Amino acid sequence: MTTPLAPSPTAPINVLPLFPVLDQLLTELLRSLSPADWQRPTLARQWTVKDVAAHLLDGNLRSLSMLRDGYFAEAPDDPHSYDGLVTFLNRLNGDWVRAARRLSPTILIDLLAQSGAEYTAFLATLDPFAPAAFAVGWAGETESANWFHVAREYTEKWHHQQQIHAAVGGPGLLSEELFGPFIETLLRGLPHAYREVAAPVGTVVQVRIEGLRGNGWQLVKAPAAWGFQPLDAQAVPAAEVVLPADTAWRLFTKGLSPVEARSQARLIGSEQLGEAVLRLVAVMA
Repeated sequence: MTTPLAPSPTAPINVLPLFPVLDQLLTELLRSLSPADWQRPTLARQWTVKDVAAHLLDGNLRSLSMLRDGYFAEAPDDPHSYDGLVTFLNRLNGDWVRAARRLSPTILIDLLAQSGAEYTAFLATLDPFAPAAFAVGWAGETESANWFHVAREYTEKWHHQQQIHAAVGGPGLLSEELFGPFIETLLRGLPHAYREVAAPVGTVVQVRIEGLRGNGWQLVKAPAAWGFQPLDAQAVPAAEVVLPADTAWRLFTKGLSPVEARSQARLIGSEQLGEAVLRLVAVMA
């Protein structure tokens, strides 16, 4: 079972049971593609569908090599610099994708299935509350628990697979079972996105995603920082932002600019407070 939507905005998110589901759906999707589909452009900048599939394979293999086998190979020059780390990761990603263009779709599908099962099995061995090898930087953390790392990995798998669906006209992954934990994980980055937003203590900003039952996330300004509070029906938000599901996933993964998303969002109350939601980026970019 997955964590219900926002019962407690700081509770751990259990997505591990969904990894085999995502992997199976990916296999079925890729096996259904025509040769032309594999070459279709995606939201991932210059990457085709085949490139995105190769990137997903890289995620499995690189993570198993580092975290299971202790083999890190290369290291960034400055692991404590966010921009430096992004540059390093972009280079690694580009190197892999270019090399993987030599692989056939059949090889990619087979390797994804094998490595996906191994990666899920490894993640199941982790203590969810022990420190993760890598912090969730887009949430502003310098140390993260393993459960958050696993949830972050889920969002990576989900949004790249969703990019393939969007490119080929597939059914997508917007069911509540799969999309709910994805968006809940991304929204954990909101306090960090609001870190420089000034407001009186006690100010509430509410975010809702259309198509999800009973959802709602409330940020509240505390003396030291912004943080989540349990959903309070009596609270009067200074700003409320309502996003269509298809807009939300694209926006928070840099597939849509804040300006483009603004025309698809509903902002109620303070525009200044609400627009900070549109600046959340929950990928390393």
